[in-house]
Amino acid sequence: MIIYPTLELMNGKCVSLMRGRLEEPVIWHRDPVEVARGFAAAGASWMHVTDLDALSGRGDNDALVEEIIRAAGIPVQLGGGFRSRERVAQWIDRGAGRVVVGTMAAYEPDLLRTLAKYYPDQIVLALDIFRGTVMTHGWREQSAFSPESFLDAFAGSPLAGVIVTDIDADIEDSDGSVGLIAGLAAKTRHPVIARGTVRSADDVAVLKYVPNIAGTLIGRALLSRDVDLAEALALAQPEAGEAQAEFM
Repeated sequence: MIIYPTLELMNGKCVSLMRGRLEEPVIWHRDPVEVARGFAAAGASWMHVTDLDALSGRGDNDALVEEIIRAAGIPVQLGGGFRSRERVAQWIDRGAGRVVVGTMAAYEPDLLRTLAKYYPDQIVLALDIFRGTVMTHGWREQSAFSPESFLDAFAGSPLAGVIVTDIDADIEDSDGSVGLIAGLAAKTRHPVIARGTVRSADDVAVLKYVPNIAGTLIGRALLSRDVDLAEALALAQPEAGEAQAEFM
């Protein structure tokens, strides 16, 4: 299982969102570039960056993201405001290992399919779920899609993966719904990356045994030091003969 240490950027700073609210960020007084270097030094093979300003349409952190990509020395999976072909192409050209797309998939599914074919294994689908429905525009707007139909719409596309977020669990600040994510993972051939499920090292140990979950994003728990990245990476490594958990 791949651990994706995660940075969320707003106004050039590392932040975390409380209950998904862009208006109430928790600001971490740490240099984003140095944090990225630290992720790589701890042994991470990938990292994830979300530009919250680009996601909200209130600006961007483009220069900072470019610096992070150069400094990290490991592939960067980048999300936030990818709603046009031009922006996707721009960031792949600028060194992003993958880009994460959600709203575009709901509004222009044919464009996403085209991009996935043009950039095979570099496009990641964001599947954000609230009360059984797929949400768009950074969790702010409800779509007409069920999670299952959303996955089915891109079943034949060469996606790099699908990031699944149970917004209900995130908003309630409770343990992420591993069962929900595992159920969806069983219905797609794409690698599934869980988001919002890790608040302690024990959560990493649990996720590793869930079938079809290929990775997890960890952000706030690393910045708050509730999770040690080196320990999480070690826990995520496969062991010979290990069993997998089943979630009903």
